[in-house]
Amino acid sequence: MNFHNELEKLGIVLDERKTNLFEVYYNKLIEVNQVMNLTAITEKEEVYRKHFLDSLEMLRVLKEREEYTLCDVGSGAGFPSIPLAIVSEKIDVTIIDALNKRINFLNELIQTLDLSNVTALHRRAEDFAKEKREYFDVVTARAVAKLNILAELCLPLTKVGGLFLAMKGASGKEEMMEAEKAIGLLGGKLVDILEFVLPDEEDKRQILVIQKIKSTPSKYPRNFNKIKERPL
Repeated sequence: MNFHNELEKLGIVLDERKTNLFEVYYNKLIEVNQVMNLTAITEKEEVYRKHFLDSLEMLRVLKEREEYTLCDVGSGAGFPSIPLAIVSEKIDVTIIDALNKRINFLNELIQTLDLSNVTALHRRAEDFAKEKREYFDVVTARAVAKLNILAELCLPLTKVGGLFLAMKGASGKEEMMEAEKAIGLLGGKLVDILEFVLPDEEDKRQILVIQKIKSTPSKYPRNFNKIKERPL
């Protein structure tokens, strides 16, 4: 796979500085992964394809939104938010994760990459919704939880008129059918499902594009144990 060629298909041209940032990101990820479980994928081309390029597929949806606020829920090792922040310096990114050691890694990474447009916070999404309720233009989540659980964590953070983008594998449509009632109750509406296949792979991936069309009722999100035990 030629990373630059694949990005050009998404309308992204990387200069030398940004190319180097991805290289530094990869090296830092592999270095820290030796002492902390950040990713099972470590081979360089696979990281570039399955993490970096996969994250940037978000630009199929976001390409016309030059300046926006984005919250990445349960970002783990920084996907999709850090690749997005590298290529698009105008976005204002907030990363939240419930595991503090991942946030420590991300803050070190943000400093190393000199990404002034990114803030990483040790927060649970259901608590962060009290601080930043309906604040973000875009809320993203990648491989965090099933959609009927994820919707209650992400839609309260999404402003009315904004987008909740859930990155899913082949099960996306099936999860959407299961979560349709919950999404409607929380103020969202499915407006598109983007399907794509990464280079040298066969399995389809999906981005569920959910627009926030009305305010989320104030009783949501509930405590996480309740969300998990009794999904909407």
